[in-house]
Amino acid sequence: MHNHVLKDLKKTAEKYPDKAAFCGEHSTLTFRELDEAVDRIGTFVLASGIRRSPVVVYMEKSPEEVAAFFGIIRAGSYYVPIDAEMPMVRIHLIMENVQAPLLICDESTAEAASKLGFGGRIVRYSEICGDSSFAKENSEAGIDRQALEEVYESSIDTDPLYIVFTSGSTGVPKGVVGCHRAVNDYIDQLSEVLGFSEETVFGNQTPLYLDACFKELYPTIRYGATTYFVPKTLFMQPLKLVQYLNEHKINTVCWVVSALTIISTFGTFKTEVPKYLKTIAFGSEVFPLKQFRMWRQALPEATFTNLYGPTEGTGMCCYYRVDRDFKDGEAIPIGRPFDNTDIILLDEENREVTKESGEQGEICIRGTSLTLGYMNNPEKTSEAFTLNPLQKGWPERIYRTGDIGRYNERSELMFVSRKDFQIKHMGHRIELGEIEVNAQMIEGITGAACVYDKEKGKIVLFYSGDKEEPEMKVLLKDSLPRYMVPNVTRKLASIPLTSNGKTDRVALQAMI
Repeated sequence: MHNHVLKDLKKTAEKYPDKAAFCGEHSTLTFRELDEAVDRIGTFVLASGIRRSPVVVYMEKSPEEVAAFFGIIRAGSYYVPIDAEMPMVRIHLIMENVQAPLLICDESTAEAASKLGFGGRIVRYSEICGDSSFAKENSEAGIDRQALEEVYESSIDTDPLYIVFTSGSTGVPKGVVGCHRAVNDYIDQLSEVLGFSEETVFGNQTPLYLDACFKELYPTIRYGATTYFVPKTLFMQPLKLVQYLNEHKINTVCWVVSALTIISTFGTFKTEVPKYLKTIAFGSEVFPLKQFRMWRQALPEATFTNLYGPTEGTGMCCYYRVDRDFKDGEAIPIGRPFDNTDIILLDEENREVTKESGEQGEICIRGTSLTLGYMNNPEKTSEAFTLNPLQKGWPERIYRTGDIGRYNERSELMFVSRKDFQIKHMGHRIELGEIEVNAQMIEGITGAACVYDKEKGKIVLFYSGDKEEPEMKVLLKDSLPRYMVPNVTRKLASIPLTSNGKTDRVALQAMI
């Protein structure tokens, strides 16, 4: 039984001591080095008198940042990752929310960290694990193993291990608190579905301050796999990106759709294909079918899996292994829930939508995968994590995703749209996501996103590609009912994205 996310780290370090665990642009940590760094950081946190508290990690994306995460967990506390690319206002809101006593930075973030107005202690990673007095005093022989072991023995699987901040509808970020039980269950299910092993070589694309990176971080230490942190700059250079994947023989990627379409959109496969890739998982947004076909044609032996799930459900909770071709206009299903997770569709009257009806309902999650709620935000927690209206016998928590879904004729779960993407226009209830899918099917279109101008009562479509605005509206009339054709079409060089690769609808809303 996995009751602690670091249960396997020492065993893996003993089995593969000199194997690379995490590889960044400037450094690599083997499993032995990682385990020692984790012990040093854990000892430092405990020696600082910190117990069961949030600890902020403000470092560049690197193997050392992962060591800081795990070291905080080993000390029985929970990490709060922030990043230099976050707006300063957001960082201050996070700091105010968590009230952490300690912040760990590195050489590249130390100056910025000193200007945050942080109320606790700031320490550099190198002071703990490098050539410093503490590191020398706490060498391999000096690590306080007894204190670390006492923490481990007193841990339970509902103890928190991280706080990841998501967007809030009011502009104030919400801190999702995750625990050992949920992460272990998630990694159990994901690993079985995608077939992770000691031979897995991950190419990580997502930032480390998001839950999306769990797909690589925790399976790596469980199985003795290897993770490469793909340089962010390469996602603007598709050919070099593929060359990087081939150079490091990366065989597994779990990327947002936009990262994959960067490669296929620009004809990269005509020059070079990622020949070692065998496992490709994608999620966060709908994969445009024409781009997906390019990937399957380029890598006919690879497996493709669509993943779906919110941060509040500890990453992904549903999957669909692509096993057939799709017609134009069809969407790839999100399939079925992982084992030990249940999906319920509820209508506006809190009645369950059956598979046979084909009707739409809000996707709600129940099971071990649910996180603990939002840090210091009981009001938002009670709004999203509610009691299951179908369970009358005892209180059972569910998470209301705000996503609309339905079952197709094969009993596969389909993502329809966000609840807040549903509008009333010209007397019709419209899913903006449907307009986006039809726009993306047009030849030469590389991206599309819809927003609604409530003041003027107009649907605005932003798109990127080789079609001009008047032509775009004419083409959409061929596939959409009159009342769904956008009132305004706006051509952009590219669709703006958030830090986790999703369409930045706030930025688009500001453009209308």
